[in-house]
Amino acid sequence: MRGFAERASVDAAWAWIAENVLPLDAEWVDARSASGRVLAADVRSDVDVPLFDRAMMDGYAVRASDCEGASSYHRVPFEVIGEVLPGRSTPLIVTPGRAIRVMTGAPVPEGADAVLPFEKTERDGDRMLAIDELPPGKNIGRRGEDIAVDTRLFAAARRLRPQDVGVLASIGAGCVSVVRRPKVRIVVTGDELLPAGERPRGHQIVDANSPMLEALVTRDGGIPRQPGIVRDNRESILENMRDDADVILVSGGSSVGKEDHAPAILAQYGTLAIHGVAMRPSSPAGMGRLDHRFVFLLPGNPVSCLCAYDFFAGRAIRLLAGRGAAWPYRSVRAPLRRKLVSQVGRVDYARVRFEDGEVEPIAIAGAAVLSSTSRADGFVVVPADSEGYPESAIVEVHLYDEPCAGDCDRAAAP
Repeated sequence: MRGFAERASVDAAWAWIAENVLPLDAEWVDARSASGRVLAADVRSDVDVPLFDRAMMDGYAVRASDCEGASSYHRVPFEVIGEVLPGRSTPLIVTPGRAIRVMTGAPVPEGADAVLPFEKTERDGDRMLAIDELPPGKNIGRRGEDIAVDTRLFAAARRLRPQDVGVLASIGAGCVSVVRRPKVRIVVTGDELLPAGERPRGHQIVDANSPMLEALVTRDGGIPRQPGIVRDNRESILENMRDDADVILVSGGSSVGKEDHAPAILAQYGTLAIHGVAMRPSSPAGMGRLDHRFVFLLPGNPVSCLCAYDFFAGRAIRLLAGRGAAWPYRSVRAPLRRKLVSQVGRVDYARVRFEDGEVEPIAIAGAAVLSSTSRADGFVVVPADSEGYPESAIVEVHLYDEPCAGDCDRAAAP
């Protein structure tokens, strides 16, 4: 952190995000493709589902009172006057002593108040013999029993699940109003970088941050765009920071060195709200506004980039997408295998793995060692007021491989 006159706390950075970032405006999308999207308004049904009383068993539509006393020792005869199949209806009416053959899902004919299953009947030529009795309403699905008209199915801010899309289809909703997904421009700087997919050569390294950031942005509900590596000069960086996007992620050149152009550009042409955070890694992270865009300065070292994204940029993208600020990770609590040392005054992001049910710290330092995150099962956040945790202390581990389901979006933010 040499060169920073002061460092903002993580809480101050989170407060700035909370004060400035709101869900984006709404857009209409095809309901079939709405899984994972966040509703911008309540959804109410303007129809009953189903729209008619329907048979829930294959059998005969009858009047329940006509079956009273029926048993295998006392067979009650019925005249069968017709048949109804699913998707069809009949003008015939069930009257005393008469029955209509029905299939599961078919509309219940007028006059009937129960369906007697085939296995509770016998045939005697053209007649049906009832061998069991049943109460009124038995084996009938009533109109609106699944969804009644004017029912509020889903509240605004709900993240739709696949089964929710099925429910929307059942009420005939062709389109649905959802929060617009934020457009995120990824600006990766560094003249020493080779495009992702190439092999390292000479004194150059391959860009690992852009594919990682693209995956993270997609996970958090954004639409990433990264057309290529940006030349490490003020003009190129400024031009790309003015991209038509809701969020700009600048990876690299975020500190206070001679070649760290992004903070100065943001301060000159926009607002550099925070630069330098009391945390490890990711201390050179920053954030602010450039016109309508939110700009997040992410360190170039890959672990620092991941950490700064998860703590700040990802939080903002999730809020813009209507998903809420909480970590997108499931968490578990388990004992430490050995002590985890930290320093009071800063937040530490410690990569850990599980061994025999205990939490083994892998690293806090090593901002350039991205493979430490792949070896890790998750991470532990050590708060700024703590010197760490002793051996056997119970800690909360956020699991990399366990994304939180939709209902976790409203969990308390860390």
